[in-house]
Amino acid sequence: MKKIKNRKEKEAVLLLDDGRLFRGIVLGASGDAIGEVCFNTGMTGYQEILTDPSYAKQIVTMTAPHIGNYGINSEDVESEKIQVSGFVIKEESFIPSNWRSEMSLAEYLKKQNVVGIKNIDTRALTKHIRDNGAMNGIISSETDKINELTRKLNDTPSMEGLDLAKIVSTKKIYQWSEKGRYKIAAIDFGIKKNILRLLESFDCSVTVFPAKTKAHEILSYDPDGVFLSNGPGDPAAVGYGIDTIKKLLGVKPIFGICLGHQLLALSLGAKTFKLKFGHRGINHPVKNINLGTIEITSQNHGFSVDLDSLPKNILSTHINLNDNTSAGIECTDYPAFSVQYHPESSPGPHDSRYLFKKFIGMMDA
Repeated sequence: MKKIKNRKEKEAVLLLDDGRLFRGIVLGASGDAIGEVCFNTGMTGYQEILTDPSYAKQIVTMTAPHIGNYGINSEDVESEKIQVSGFVIKEESFIPSNWRSEMSLAEYLKKQNVVGIKNIDTRALTKHIRDNGAMNGIISSETDKINELTRKLNDTPSMEGLDLAKIVSTKKIYQWSEKGRYKIAAIDFGIKKNILRLLESFDCSVTVFPAKTKAHEILSYDPDGVFLSNGPGDPAAVGYGIDTIKKLLGVKPIFGICLGHQLLALSLGAKTFKLKFGHRGINHPVKNINLGTIEITSQNHGFSVDLDSLPKNILSTHINLNDNTSAGIECTDYPAFSVQYHPESSPGPHDSRYLFKKFIGMMDA
């Protein structure tokens, strides 16, 4: 059995915007990491979470007490790099146990120069966020410079009003899959790789477009359908995306996920608002209103569609059973629908993958 070497571990702090301070140990790289502190309740899937572009500019706290058990591999990634600003865990697993593991969690973070903190009371942190709402925070290995860290925090903007889609989106058009019966134009607001894999598995040829691509350029590819991806930030700040969707409505079938759901709603005249602490995990119950069935879903969002603002031509199709917020809509005038959660999972359950079949059905109609 591999022995654990004695480690000289460096201290770190996590300072929140309201002054709450947590002390722990450096995980990964040393330095500073600033972002909105949020929590994810999933017990697995930390690698997919780390590489999900929807987590850009966020410090993610894992509520499960033991993280890193199965290490890191080169396959279970949702983008080409770690996307989170920082990472918070209770206890690190020093010896990964998985035949696919290529390195440890700490090695992965350090290799990509991502700052994390471990050995803090993540239950207390999660409860603090639930009670007081999501807020900015800073992880630092400079534990004796609290006043300087406070100044850095004060200079950091809140998530409201931030357009992060343009930061994480591809900068050029690319072909994900060439062969397929259906031609899909996927607008990348922060798209996950597993969405592209699933579209390909449903016999789709997928071309991925930057977030700021104009409607006429997308239509010049003559797609059978348009997919609106997930992504980070405030949906109301993505005005160019809303304008593009308005020009695509009624021209091509549209399917949106997460940020794509919010942008579709905004383009149809609805409003969005910031949740107190967001929904992030892999066990969120959602009710399909039409069927009366319950789906267990993977979720990751800090904003929501305002149900009271839905125009008469938008039907609410799914509801989050934890807080009765919007989880899905469909337009009655055009072939367009969306969900707030992640039917592609990765990580998470596969209850909602029928939605990809629904998209295919719209293109067949």
